[in-house]
Amino acid sequence: MNKENFVKSIKASAKKIPCDLVIKNINIVDVFQSSTFISDVAILNGYIVGIGEYSGKLELDGTGKYICPSLIDAHAHIESSLLTPDQYYQTALVHGVTSMIVDPHEIANVLGTKGIDFMLSKSSNLPFDFYFMLPSCVPATSFENSGAVLNSTDLSPYYCNNKVLGLAEVMNFPSVLNCEKDMIEKLWDARENNKTIDGHAAGFSIDLINTYATANILTDHESHTSEELIDKVRRGMYVLIREGTVAKNLNELVKSVSALNSRRLCLCTDDKHIDDIIKNGTINNSIKMCINHGIMPETAIQMATLNTCECYNIKYKGAIAPGYIADFLILDDLNTFSINSVYKNGRLVVKDNKLVNIDSYKPSNSNLPCTMNFSKLTVNDFKINIKNKNILNVIEIIPNKLESNHLKLNIKDLNLGDEFIPSIHNDLLKIAVIERHKNTGNIGLGIINGLKIESGAIATTIAHDSHNLIVCGTNDLDMLKAIENLKNIQGGISICKDGKILASLSLEVGGLITERPVDEVLKDLENLHNAIDIIAPKINFNPFLTLSFLSLPVIPSLKITDKGLFNVDKFSFIDVAE
Repeated sequence: MNKENFVKSIKASAKKIPCDLVIKNINIVDVFQSSTFISDVAILNGYIVGIGEYSGKLELDGTGKYICPSLIDAHAHIESSLLTPDQYYQTALVHGVTSMIVDPHEIANVLGTKGIDFMLSKSSNLPFDFYFMLPSCVPATSFENSGAVLNSTDLSPYYCNNKVLGLAEVMNFPSVLNCEKDMIEKLWDARENNKTIDGHAAGFSIDLINTYATANILTDHESHTSEELIDKVRRGMYVLIREGTVAKNLNELVKSVSALNSRRLCLCTDDKHIDDIIKNGTINNSIKMCINHGIMPETAIQMATLNTCECYNIKYKGAIAPGYIADFLILDDLNTFSINSVYKNGRLVVKDNKLVNIDSYKPSNSNLPCTMNFSKLTVNDFKINIKNKNILNVIEIIPNKLESNHLKLNIKDLNLGDEFIPSIHNDLLKIAVIERHKNTGNIGLGIINGLKIESGAIATTIAHDSHNLIVCGTNDLDMLKAIENLKNIQGGISICKDGKILASLSLEVGGLITERPVDEVLKDLENLHNAIDIIAPKINFNPFLTLSFLSLPVIPSLKITDKGLFNVDKFSFIDVAE
């Protein structure tokens, strides 16, 4: 807002000049006091200028309807949608989200500052507010190879950008605990710039929570139990309640939500596929779930609006009040959170679940480098020698969870020879992580249980957080074919059976996202899911996101990186067979 419009706002508030828009006689959701009341809402130049009796150039009758602030996703990796920001926002708007706090550490792990710059560029000049947190852990740990390394000196210049709100999720807790120099510099830079620091505190002890809070790490989105939520709030942290495509924590955490602690709680998606968003919604769905669990609608809305703004120091947003930006929703019903229309900066952008006043998307050329850098592979690269070994260390998948279990299986009971061969009967499959950024030749090999593939192979370049190529299958030849296909399409997802590619999705930007239109992406995803029905007919969870998190060595218990099988509980590598 410039000074001229500032003066006009004051005059409109004082009823000396007419407002642009007045919504008459509407139920206003008061997020400050978790209540509702009936009045008029007056708007000028994209700002709310008054609540009371007002007249305007355009007047809308709000009788029987509700007005509330539009929604904010407190923490998201937009790369998980598979879309660039200028594609993603249109889908988000339909679900009542007009702002999002993005952590671009996925693309940063692949492309470094070029990836951050790309996301900033693609999020500008849109009827949507993308805010950014700077990736704190690129690479996430020293136990894997990523495409880039970002030090404090790489990040600090970005703090002059008003869209940058702070330092993104600090995953490498040993570096905090041990006060490693570069991590301390990153934390201090954020602190000195009065920015928010996000945490990543999965399964933390009380002592570790204390250490994070002392380091001014303010938030955490990795709480899995009600007890964790309470422990973190007690120590002054904000807890971001996550409901993503794989990681779903709301049903458990909502048990501890009350009027006494709700002001320290926010809502986020973290990682969500675009087809899941279109089908099930995003933060709007989290609000509905909260209401269904007995949370007052006003409180649930508060958690998705005002609380997030206060946590991240976002000014003049998150409430229906004078002086606040006119980002709001009109609801047909409060208790079902039925969205009638969406307004951004006082301008109608969604009506009856359809975009209005929005320019059509025009793709552009990203001009980013190829990230599929590895040598040709053979079946010999996938051999797992178990001769004279007794125990197999196996990753057990937990459906719809980021965590995994560590299975120890007796080799004699499995009737195996000198080399591990995948067993469909025992649901034991071969998995490999191939370093794809710098052609190091690193290949981590392992065995997984619970993916339920009965034939063929799946390969993907989405493998958190370093995003090396991860492949899993029932035989080496199909695994090789799926990998070859990914190299040809510059990264993405590929499914192979009997030497034939059943379906694939090209993600040409860093092997993570695409600039292609949403409809094309949805069609490719549909083909992928149809292919999954062929090779894994009994699966009842998303295998792509599940597979992508098996290489994340900061989430318990057993994971795999390009350097090998990793015991997260002991923070050390172990052999596949011992």
